[in-house]
Amino acid sequence: MDRSVTFRAGASDAGNTLGVFLRQRGVSRHILTILKRTPEGILLNGEAAFTSRTLSAGDQVTIFVKEAEPPSPVAALPLPFPVIYEDEDLLVVDKPSGMAIHPSQGHHDNTLANAAAWYFQQKGESFVFRCINRLDRDTTGLLILAKNALSASILSAMLQKRQIGRTYLAAVEGDLPESGVIDAPIGRVPGSLIERRVDPEGGDAARTRYRCLLCRQLPLPGGGHQTCSLAAIRLETGRTHQIRVHMKSIGHPLAGDTLYHPETQLLPRQGLHSCALDFPHPVTGETMRFFSPLPKDMATLFPGAAGSAGEIPEF
Repeated sequence: MDRSVTFRAGASDAGNTLGVFLRQRGVSRHILTILKRTPEGILLNGEAAFTSRTLSAGDQVTIFVKEAEPPSPVAALPLPFPVIYEDEDLLVVDKPSGMAIHPSQGHHDNTLANAAAWYFQQKGESFVFRCINRLDRDTTGLLILAKNALSASILSAMLQKRQIGRTYLAAVEGDLPESGVIDAPIGRVPGSLIERRVDPEGGDAARTRYRCLLCRQLPLPGGGHQTCSLAAIRLETGRTHQIRVHMKSIGHPLAGDTLYHPETQLLPRQGLHSCALDFPHPVTGETMRFFSPLPKDMATLFPGAAGSAGEIPEF
């Protein structure tokens, strides 16, 4: 999708080049290359300009980003695609359980990409699938999709700079402490393409904050009881399986997570839900906040819990 956007230079931008100005706003080098090759791709006060031009306060910078990628080559299929927000730059989608993000071995036609292709086909619009924050197949909740190359560039830069706040709700086994921070590097399990582990020597830095919202004794299908806690979790990094690995590392594996906790009995899938996102809009800068309450399967463990964003304290 083509996109034209206008920015205005402030006092702090005076003396910077156009290239620096755009890079500071999350425009990637790849997008800058596209702009340079596009006739009138960059306008300074209405006139074509090179990225080497120096700015003054009050200057008006307009860029026209022409879509350079072909539509995503995935089958359009009528799958669940709950859109909770949409504008010309992005969508926020509430992903259901059991849906992978994009096609892969074993998941060719039941993915979010297939659902997005169908959604835009019905609207008569071409669409390149650009998912900003990823979720595991069985993790539910909020995802951001960029609708054009510019918003994808800016949102990706924001994610790297930790400007997109991501809060999760997790059902974890055991009586979780009131709050804590897990700062432990994560790396691959040797010989596995999927599984991760805490790896202090070869892992990548990973940091997770959590707060216990409530704790309950829950009946097990075969008899007996299991202590289970509902945790609010915020990510400061975005490693694969970060929450699942970190919670297991402190003795509180996710309920239903058969990969990291095979003996689990409380849920048929890992009890993890992306419940809240907060971030500045990639173009307007407006503060965006979205919340998704607990899905039905997790809500059965904690009836009435986390039905609104106000039930999750700041931490």
